[in-house]
Amino acid sequence: MLSSSRSSHSALLAYGWDDDWAAAFAPYAAQGLLPGRVLRVDRGQCDVVTPEGVVRADTAFVVPHDPLRVICTGDWAAVDPDGAGDPRYVRACLPRRTTFARSTSSKRSEGQVLAANVDHAIITVSLAVELDLGRIERFLALAWESGAQPLVVLSKADLVPDAVGLSYLVEDVETVAPGVQVLPVSALTGDGLDVLRAITAGGTSVLLGVSGAGKSTLANTLLGTDAMEVQATRDMDGKGRHTTTTRNLFVLPGGGVLIDTPGLRGVGLWDAEAGVGQVFAEIEDLAAECRFHDCAHESEPGCAVTAAIADGTLPERRLDSYRKLLRENQRLVAKTDARLRAEILKDWKRKGAEGRAAMDLKRGRMR
Repeated sequence: MLSSSRSSHSALLAYGWDDDWAAAFAPYAAQGLLPGRVLRVDRGQCDVVTPEGVVRADTAFVVPHDPLRVICTGDWAAVDPDGAGDPRYVRACLPRRTTFARSTSSKRSEGQVLAANVDHAIITVSLAVELDLGRIERFLALAWESGAQPLVVLSKADLVPDAVGLSYLVEDVETVAPGVQVLPVSALTGDGLDVLRAITAGGTSVLLGVSGAGKSTLANTLLGTDAMEVQATRDMDGKGRHTTTTRNLFVLPGGGVLIDTPGLRGVGLWDAEAGVGQVFAEIEDLAAECRFHDCAHESEPGCAVTAAIADGTLPERRLDSYRKLLRENQRLVAKTDARLRAEILKDWKRKGAEGRAAMDLKRGRMR
C-alpha cells in the first residue's frame, strides 16, 4: 500500500517519486512547500513538474558556491506553492542519489553537473563513423563515477548490414567496457529497441554522446513522438550540430524517465579515479599481482601488467589510455587539492633526481 504522503503526490509517481523521496521531502512538506522534479533549466529558471502541474520557478534562492550543487535536470526540489508570490522560487534541492558531472573547459577547473538522480547512463555511439574507443572509455569512466549503470548503445546499426561485421564492432566495444552491456540499435529497422525500452522502463536514464551520435533520433523513437529536433550529420565525419541545446526530462510511454542532453564536444574527467579504475578493471587486477606495490608498469621486474602486454593478453592501447585518464584526473584534482599538488611535486623532484643520478653514473662509466 502506498503511504499517504506518496499517494497524495501520485502525479509524480511517473517521474520517479517514491517513499524514500517522500521521507527526504518531509521537512519541506512541513513548511508547506511542494515537491517537484526539474524538467529543464535555463537562464536561472527551471520548469518543475509538481502535484499542481508544471510550473516555472526561479532558482535564485539556491545558488551554492560549489558549481556541482547548482540545480540541474533530474533534481528533486522544494517549490513555493501556488499563491506564494510571483514568480515562484525553488527553495531547496533534495540530496542526490547519483550525479553525472564533467570538468568544464574553463580555466577555473570547475565541475559541471549534467544530470542528477540517474539510474542508467546510455552512452550513444554512432556506427556511421569509425569507433573511437578512447572516447568510449572516457564516457564510461564518468558514468561509473556518477553511480549510474552504464550502457553503450551503438546507434545507426542499419549502416552495418553485415551481421559478422557488426558482431566484430560489438566485440571491440565490449573489450573496453567490462561489466557493461553493448547494444546495437537501429531507429530505422527497430533492431535492439525492445531491449532498450525494457532497460529504460526501470528508473531514470540519460542519453550521452557527441553531436551526431543519434541521441535525438533515439529519444524520439523511445518517446514515440518528435519531441526533439533532428538534423542531418555530415557524411565526411559524422559530426552534427548541437540539435539539443538544453537537458530535457521526459516520461516514457512504456514507463521510466528519459533525460536527453546536448552533444558533448569535450568530455573532461571530474574527480573520477574510481570510475577510471572500473573501466580498466583488468589492469588494476593485474597491478595487484606486480612485485612492487608502487609499480609504474614500465621496466620494473615482476610487473604483471607489462607481462600481459608482452604475451598479448592486454592491448598496449588500453594501458596508454589508462595512464592518460589517470594523469588527466590527477592534474584536475591537484588544482583544488594542495596536499596532492605537494605530493605530485615531490614525486616529480624524486624522479628528476633519480634521472640525474643515472645520467651521472652513465657518464662516469664512459670516462
